[in-house]
Amino acid sequence: MPELKIQSKCPVDLFIEVMGSKWNILIIWKLKNGTLRFSDLQKKMQNVNSNTLTTHLRELEDLKIISRVVFPEVPPRVEYTLTEYGKGLFPIFDAMRVWGLHYIGREGMKVKTC
Repeated sequence: MPELKIQSKCPVDLFIEVMGSKWNILIIWKLKNGTLRFSDLQKKMQNVNSNTLTTHLRELEDLKIISRVVFPEVPPRVEYTLTEYGKGLFPIFDAMRVWGLHYIGREGMKVKTC
């Protein structure tokens, strides 16, 4: 019988571990409206190179935040979608957006569409 690995995690530490990079946050934000192909996701992210995007997509897939589907076509088509764990982050993102809008308003900044 395999030995169970029991890990203690602080929930905040776990959240920071999952959201540990701006790229992870942006990937989740860009997938909020549905499934995207790799090339479409890269276009929406603008300043990320393909190697960096691939690394972070794999990390989020390992964490079960996104799912990856490869279609057996030539050339291969790969699509990414948020899992239920990923969708569970929406309330946090909504709170971040509300905070950002409040801050922008108080500081007299202009809102940028994202």
